[in-house]
Amino acid sequence: MMQPILSWQIWAALSAVFAALTAILAKLGVEQINSNVATFIRTIFILGLTASIVSATRQWQSLHSIAPRSLVFLALSALATGASWLCYFRALQLGEAARVAPIDKLSVVLVALFGVTFLGEKLSLANWLGVALMALGAILVAYKF
Repeated sequence: MMQPILSWQIWAALSAVFAALTAILAKLGVEQINSNVATFIRTIFILGLTASIVSATRQWQSLHSIAPRSLVFLALSALATGASWLCYFRALQLGEAARVAPIDKLSVVLVALFGVTFLGEKLSLANWLGVALMALGAILVAYKF
């Protein structure tokens, strides 16, 4: 039997909870500050938090032990994350969190499309139906009709 703490589903659910909190807390945080400065401050806190976790768990490893290919993709991922955060904080500054977040979560739909296109992942008909419903749901929540 798999231990629940090791289940990817538990970690994914926790990620969703923290992402939801991120939207609400960020919306409150960008009210009186430039969105780019807010993103910078957030990044400093994330750097400190992750460095503390890696230190506390003694998981540091030499950069030489990491494959160059991994470093390139992690660097590209960091650039994409930074661009996402900058856009997200600006959107939160301009719009309502309840409308901004669903559009941001269209990333789930894009991940499915990119996963199939670039990683060769396979989705069933039921999976595609779920992807379509997520897209429709995000649009219905995000826009005032």
